[in-house]
Amino acid sequence: MADGTDTTSDTSRDIYKTLDLGLRIGEMLLSSGAGAADVGATMLNVARACGLRGVTADVTFTELAMSHQSSYDEPAMIQIRQVRHREIDYEDLTIVDHLVRDLLAGRVDRDEARSRLARVVSSGHRLPRWAVTLSFGVMGGGVGLLLGGDLVVTAVAFLAAMGVDMLQRQMSRRRLPAFYQQVAGGLLATLIAVALAASPVAADPSRVVTAGIIMLLAGVNFMGAIQDALTGYPLTAGARILEAMLATAGVIAGVSGGLTVGRTLGVNLGRLDPGAMTIGDLPLVVLGAAIAASAFALAAYAPVRALLPIAVVAAMGEAAYYLVESRGLGIAWASATAAVLIGLVSYAVSGRVRVPPLVVVVSTIVPLLPGLSIYRGLTLLSEGGNGLISMINAAAIAIALASGVIFGEYLAQPLRREARRLESRLSGPRLVGPLRVRSVRRRHGHTDPR
Repeated sequence: MADGTDTTSDTSRDIYKTLDLGLRIGEMLLSSGAGAADVGATMLNVARACGLRGVTADVTFTELAMSHQSSYDEPAMIQIRQVRHREIDYEDLTIVDHLVRDLLAGRVDRDEARSRLARVVSSGHRLPRWAVTLSFGVMGGGVGLLLGGDLVVTAVAFLAAMGVDMLQRQMSRRRLPAFYQQVAGGLLATLIAVALAASPVAADPSRVVTAGIIMLLAGVNFMGAIQDALTGYPLTAGARILEAMLATAGVIAGVSGGLTVGRTLGVNLGRLDPGAMTIGDLPLVVLGAAIAASAFALAAYAPVRALLPIAVVAAMGEAAYYLVESRGLGIAWASATAAVLIGLVSYAVSGRVRVPPLVVVVSTIVPLLPGLSIYRGLTLLSEGGNGLISMINAAAIAIALASGVIFGEYLAQPLRREARRLESRLSGPRLVGPLRVRSVRRRHGHTDPR
């Protein structure tokens, strides 16, 4: 009787270890912006690779759950994990993605996978914090160049982006909510532009504000929200959309406050004309997009080997956007076209540089974010005009970018040899995680010959 009890206890502990590994991996993916469908599928694949059948996984915005019921007349074994920490770290995301692939391919067992995951969680970032701030500055300068700014605008946008990052970092250390960090960032970027407009320097401060808006929107998880909505996770999608709306509202409030201060002081920042660029400006625009995307990727701790491909894909997307928009098809359709191209190309590129497609996709759509439409809407509202159309247009651009990228992934993934066998099992394209379990491992690390 004692031996049977010990065996049952060992089996239960073994099952809980497998569930715990799946939950910890799911937490890493969800906190890095992976879609709920990808997180759930990866957790189930991890359990299957460890030899555990009959597992279910549930994913919400703040909680992960896995359960196993070996028999209908026995109670289910359930483990739950809260997801509170949310910081984009594409280096950890890539390492965990490779770890899952090694586990599914049978190159590591469960215990080794747990040890490697613990090292990832406990280790610090590869880049020092000053390098991240510098990367955000380069990103701001790239956006300034993308918007057609001259040397002065690019330099001021560079300094403003670093100032915004340092301000938000100090606020984060004091545990202030992200909404207030966005408000402060938008306000600081606009006040810097007000100071530039009040100075005798001949430069367009509106481009500085727009560059600041795009920088602040870069960390907003629009794509994860749309992906969850399209793949059958309405609860998680609703929470992510609300988070994205609050973050965007914070930016709008901060910029609006800065514009009010400028108007009170008699300083007019002007309105940026989106049609001012010509075909001769295209090389600089493409270069600015490449710089902004790769700098954001570096600031998000993406592997260095992925920076050049990200820059190339971002340049392609910006060129496609310009060519479609110049034909008079509208900004939303131009954004959607560029996003589909990015999604289609990113899937192949990510495989070449051994990073999850999410890393390439999110970084390359940064130059296409609707900072210009938001700024135009705010300036119109501050002047007593109808800026609502521009704000609605900004929302349409964000939806077009997210849904276009995911549609591009839908087009790209069936080109892979294994995708057809998974179409009935996966609810959407996989932006994180391998497509299937290549070999199944028992819980004690022995390969299942089946």
